[in-house]
Amino acid sequence: MSKSGDEAPFSYEGLDRVLHEKARLGIMTSLMAHPKGLAFSDLKHLCGLTDGNLSRHLQVLEEAHVVEIIKTFERKRPLTTCRLTASGRRRFLDYIEVLERVVLDAAKAAGEAKTPTKAPALRLRPRPA
Repeated sequence: MSKSGDEAPFSYEGLDRVLHEKARLGIMTSLMAHPKGLAFSDLKHLCGLTDGNLSRHLQVLEEAHVVEIIKTFERKRPLTTCRLTASGRRRFLDYIEVLERVVLDAAKAAGEAKTPTKAPALRLRPRPA
């Protein structure tokens, strides 16, 4: 049974499991910064991934309909371009909103941890004569 946001404020239901993975987060961020898309080799370089890793993560993102893969030829050489779908862009922005809430909640909790809720009791000891 799922709890509502009021009952479980730190459940962060909007943290999309498809996007909430280090490599896929890097891919999505790179593609957000390049709306027309990126060549596979450029995306691989930006994200620091191997061909195999990038291919597998792109497959997951494509199956989730957040990324589209376009295969063409440029000067008789194959060219694979990746770009976000319209729904993928919206889904990522929604995900980022939830991440921002996580950061704000954590910062607030850290601030509360630094500020004591009650002043520490002072012990007055008699000074030795």
